[in-house]
Amino acid sequence: MPESNEKLAKIAENLLIGEFHRHVMLCVGDACCGAIGKDGAQAAWDALKDELKTRNLSLATGPTACYRTKVSCLRVCAGGPLLVVYPEGTWYGNMTADRIPRFVQEHLIDGKPIEEWVFARNPLPNPPTAEPVQG
Repeated sequence: MPESNEKLAKIAENLLIGEFHRHVMLCVGDACCGAIGKDGAQAAWDALKDELKTRNLSLATGPTACYRTKVSCLRVCAGGPLLVVYPEGTWYGNMTADRIPRFVQEHLIDGKPIEEWVFARNPLPNPPTAEPVQG
Protein backbone atom coordinates (compact mmCIF):
# COMPACT_ATOMS: atom_id res chain seq x y z
CA MET A 1 0.00 0.00 0.00
CA PRO A 2 1.48 3.42 -0.91
CA GLU A 3 2.50 5.60 2.04
CA SER A 4 -0.33 8.10 1.43
CA ASN A 5 -2.90 5.26 1.50
CA GLU A 6 -1.42 3.93 4.74
CA LYS A 7 -1.81 7.37 6.31
CA LEU A 8 -5.39 7.65 5.08
CA ALA A 9 -6.19 4.14 6.30
CA LYS A 10 -4.88 5.01 9.77
CA ILE A 11 -6.98 8.19 9.88
CA ALA A 12 -10.06 6.22 8.76
CA GLU A 13 -9.40 3.63 11.47
CA ASN A 14 -9.10 6.35 14.13
CA LEU A 15 -12.40 7.89 12.94
CA LEU A 16 -14.09 4.45 13.03
CA ILE A 17 -14.91 4.69 9.32
CA GLY A 18 -16.31 1.31 8.42
CA GLU A 19 -18.21 1.01 11.71
CA PHE A 20 -20.99 3.48 10.90
CA HIS A 21 -24.45 2.39 9.83
CA ARG A 22 -25.68 5.82 8.73
CA HIS A 23 -24.23 8.93 7.17
CA VAL A 24 -25.92 12.29 7.77
CA MET A 25 -25.04 15.13 5.42
CA LEU A 26 -26.18 18.65 6.28
CA CYS A 27 -26.12 21.31 3.58
CA VAL A 28 -25.16 24.73 4.89
CA GLY A 29 -24.60 26.39 1.50
CA ASP A 30 -25.55 29.99 0.85
CA ALA A 31 -28.03 29.17 -1.95
CA CYS A 32 -29.77 26.58 0.20
CA CYS A 33 -29.79 28.49 3.49
CA GLY A 34 -30.31 32.06 2.32
CA ALA A 35 -33.43 32.53 4.46
CA ILE A 36 -31.65 31.73 7.74
CA GLY A 37 -28.20 32.98 6.74
CA LYS A 38 -24.75 31.68 7.56
CA ASP A 39 -25.27 32.00 11.30
CA GLY A 40 -28.47 29.94 11.20
CA ALA A 41 -26.83 27.29 9.02
CA GLN A 42 -23.82 27.11 11.33
CA ALA A 43 -26.15 26.82 14.34
CA ALA A 44 -27.83 23.80 12.70
CA TRP A 45 -24.44 22.18 12.11
CA ASP A 46 -23.34 22.88 15.68
CA ALA A 47 -26.60 21.42 17.00
CA LEU A 48 -26.12 18.26 14.91
CA LYS A 49 -22.54 17.79 16.12
CA ASP A 50 -23.56 18.39 19.73
CA GLU A 51 -26.56 16.02 19.62
CA LEU A 52 -24.58 13.22 18.03
CA LYS A 53 -21.79 13.64 20.55
CA THR A 54 -24.10 13.98 23.56
CA ARG A 55 -26.02 10.84 22.57
CA ASN A 56 -22.79 8.95 21.82
CA LEU A 57 -23.68 8.36 18.17
CA SER A 58 -20.74 10.02 16.43
CA LEU A 59 -17.87 7.83 17.63
CA ALA A 60 -19.76 4.72 18.50
CA THR A 61 -20.27 1.30 17.01
CA GLY A 62 -23.49 -0.61 16.67
CA PRO A 63 -26.80 -0.03 14.92
CA THR A 64 -27.07 3.69 15.76
CA ALA A 65 -23.46 4.59 14.84
CA CYS A 66 -23.68 7.68 12.64
CA TYR A 67 -21.13 9.63 10.61
CA ARG A 68 -21.76 13.31 9.86
CA THR A 69 -20.57 15.60 7.08
CA LYS A 70 -21.13 19.31 6.51
CA VAL A 71 -21.57 20.04 2.81
CA SER A 72 -21.99 23.24 0.83
CA CYS A 73 -24.36 21.91 -1.81
CA LEU A 74 -26.81 19.03 -2.17
CA ARG A 75 -28.06 20.56 -5.48
CA VAL A 76 -31.60 21.30 -4.29
CA CYS A 77 -30.69 24.90 -3.34
CA ALA A 78 -33.92 25.78 -1.52
CA GLY A 79 -35.55 25.18 1.83
CA GLY A 80 -32.34 24.72 3.76
CA PRO A 81 -30.59 23.70 5.73
CA LEU A 82 -31.18 20.41 3.93
CA LEU A 83 -30.25 17.11 5.48
CA VAL A 84 -30.02 13.63 3.95
CA VAL A 85 -29.56 10.35 5.79
CA TYR A 86 -28.00 7.38 4.04
CA PRO A 87 -28.36 4.48 3.38
CA GLU A 88 -32.12 5.01 3.76
CA GLY A 89 -31.93 8.15 1.59
CA THR A 90 -34.36 10.26 3.57
CA TRP A 91 -34.21 13.95 2.63
CA TYR A 92 -35.31 16.65 5.07
CA GLY A 93 -35.87 20.38 4.54
CA ASN A 94 -35.69 23.34 6.90
CA MET A 95 -33.44 21.53 9.38
CA THR A 96 -32.81 24.44 11.70
CA ALA A 97 -30.99 24.04 15.01
CA ASP A 98 -34.25 23.73 16.95
CA ARG A 99 -35.32 20.70 14.86
CA ILE A 100 -32.08 18.75 15.23
CA PRO A 101 -32.74 17.20 18.68
CA ARG A 102 -36.09 15.76 17.56
CA PHE A 103 -34.52 14.48 14.34
CA VAL A 104 -31.71 12.72 16.21
CA GLN A 105 -34.10 11.12 18.67
CA GLU A 106 -36.85 10.06 16.30
CA HIS A 107 -34.95 9.21 13.12
CA LEU A 108 -31.48 8.16 14.25
CA ILE A 109 -32.30 6.56 17.61
CA ASP A 110 -35.92 5.40 17.24
CA GLY A 111 -35.61 4.65 13.50
CA LYS A 112 -38.76 6.59 12.59
CA PRO A 113 -38.42 9.39 10.01
CA ILE A 114 -40.33 12.58 10.77
CA GLU A 115 -42.71 12.37 7.82
CA GLU A 116 -43.91 15.98 7.90
CA TRP A 117 -40.30 17.17 7.36
CA VAL A 118 -39.39 14.66 4.60
CA PHE A 119 -39.54 15.94 1.02
CA ALA A 120 -37.85 13.08 -0.90
CA ARG A 121 -36.50 9.56 -0.63
CA ASN A 122 -33.67 7.76 -2.42
CA PRO A 123 -32.66 4.64 -0.49
CA LEU A 124 -29.43 2.81 -1.24
CA PRO A 125 -28.77 0.51 -2.88
CA ASN A 126 -31.04 1.87 -5.58
CA PRO A 127 -31.01 -0.61 -8.46
CA PRO A 128 -31.81 0.75 -11.93
CA THR A 129 -35.47 0.50 -12.87
CA ALA A 130 -34.91 0.52 -16.65
CA GLU A 131 -32.55 -1.27 -18.96
CA PRO A 132 -29.54 0.86 -19.97
CA VAL A 133 -29.68 2.38 -23.43
CA GLN A 134 -27.54 0.40 -25.84
CA GLY A 135 -25.73 2.55 -28.35
